[in-house]
Amino acid sequence: MEHLRKLIREVPDFPKEGINFYDITTLLKDPEGLRNTINALTGEFNGVEIDTVIGIESRGFIFATPLAYHYNAGFVPVRKPKKLPAEKVSVSYDLEYGQDTLEMHKDAVGEGHRVLIVDDLLATGGTAKAVVDLVESLGGKIVGLLFVVELDFLGGRGKFNGYDVRSLIKYDS
Repeated sequence: MEHLRKLIREVPDFPKEGINFYDITTLLKDPEGLRNTINALTGEFNGVEIDTVIGIESRGFIFATPLAYHYNAGFVPVRKPKKLPAEKVSVSYDLEYGQDTLEMHKDAVGEGHRVLIVDDLLATGGTAKAVVDLVESLGGKIVGLLFVVELDFLGGRGKFNGYDVRSLIKYDS
């Protein structure tokens, strides 16, 4: 995946001093890089039965939709508050700098649905863990979590013992 890593722009001191931001917009704008990323992601869970692919707002949508198409599964967006029109479930979770909330439609996942959760980045794991909690509260079964980039040094993977967690590109520091 080194060829994909080279397409990711590293922005120092964003959003605040001391943080190194891994900007995937440079990967997305490269036609070959985008195609290679989608192809690599779709290969990760071949042979696994998936009913629903969940994309986490907002960059998760970019990757989850083509995966849903590939796996012949439905796509479900998990959104920030006040974006979904029908009855929804929500979860609040802690961030490094405060709290946030995510929502999904209450009827988006049913009992026993096999769910793949997709996002662009696994950092501390708080956002993805909140989505796991939402899915499981509705009776869904997590078949895996899939990320384009993982920041190993932040330890987010540790929140997912017993789950199948995969990422294409890992940063150690």
